[in-house]
Amino acid sequence: MLEITEGSHAVAKAVGQCRPQVIAAYPITPQTHIVETLADMVADCTIDAEYITVESEFSALSACLGASAAGSRVYSATTSQGLALMFEVCFNCAGMRMPVVMSIANRALGAPLSIWNDHQDSISLRDSGWMQLYAEDNQEATDLHYLAYRVSEDHRILLPSFVCFDGFILSHTYEPVDMLTQEQADSYVPVFKPYHRLDAADPISFGLFASPDYYMEFRYAIDQAMNRARTVLPEAGRVFSEMFGRDYSGLVEAYRLDDADCAIVAMGSICGTVKDAIDEMRDAGKKVGLLKIRAFRPFPVKEVQKALSGVSTVAVLDKNISLGSKGAVALEIRDALYGSQIPVHDYIIALGGRDVRRKDIAAVVASAEAGSGDIYYGLREEVLK
Repeated sequence: MLEITEGSHAVAKAVGQCRPQVIAAYPITPQTHIVETLADMVADCTIDAEYITVESEFSALSACLGASAAGSRVYSATTSQGLALMFEVCFNCAGMRMPVVMSIANRALGAPLSIWNDHQDSISLRDSGWMQLYAEDNQEATDLHYLAYRVSEDHRILLPSFVCFDGFILSHTYEPVDMLTQEQADSYVPVFKPYHRLDAADPISFGLFASPDYYMEFRYAIDQAMNRARTVLPEAGRVFSEMFGRDYSGLVEAYRLDDADCAIVAMGSICGTVKDAIDEMRDAGKKVGLLKIRAFRPFPVKEVQKALSGVSTVAVLDKNISLGSKGAVALEIRDALYGSQIPVHDYIIALGGRDVRRKDIAAVVASAEAGSGDIYYGLREEVLK
């Protein structure tokens, strides 16, 4: 059913339809409307869940970890400094193979303090063992939560998921969203069947000490599960497409890329602006296309190699920076294309919510075609003096 709704409200409704049994969250801008809406849904019995009000984000994810270990379907949401406070527990959730689903309304990390959007928060946890999915618009942000529960809880995977969507740009924007009915959601998201759980009648332990003789094997098992997700995520996306007509079968998504000379690589809401800019450049005779990264973890190496095999140059838009190195997406693209001789130019862009317009995308393409790149695009040099 099509609704004009705020992104946060659509996400909250989708999460409620997935029937979480325990929700634990601490409000933080711009995630707040998600957890407020879910709190209202629990209070008015729209959903049957235990809502745990906690004193911090660390406690929120710790509660989710414990509830997941006890065999419950769980949910949380956060952003920025809140996610940073969860850092320790994020690694524990993945290491203990707890299929937690968490929304990230992406926001810049301090200092300096910023409430606006970039991807530094979730990207900083790229090595934590969580799957990371990035949405272009509110329809995708909503649908990816159904997908995340289905894949995270799959016994072939058993890994937690971040569903990332840009703070304010999406979380506080009203758009048409085609919501599933409860019956449709139930038909797609199976009843949660925990692979293992705390049970006094069948006692087991989680998160125990591992000596050097065992630790590496634990990390290897997580890595293998993440690698299997490269198959299971598209599989779940194909089922969603067959059932509801919206296709999430690709870990990447191409736009006007078939005959492109220059490929732009990006993820998140900036992809909508990029598509508009590409249409304008195409009208002017420039062969430019977009490769949207939907899944950053697991990273879709083979899909990237196939999609970019025919282009002459690549311009990566990174809304993050690995300080002392490059943007995280560009590093992954360069690794995937190693040995191909295709130049990959990195543009650090839109940090702290700085606006990006169609003319900026055209300027990036011109820069990449001229052979330059690896720059902070739009840097205000006068501020640095």
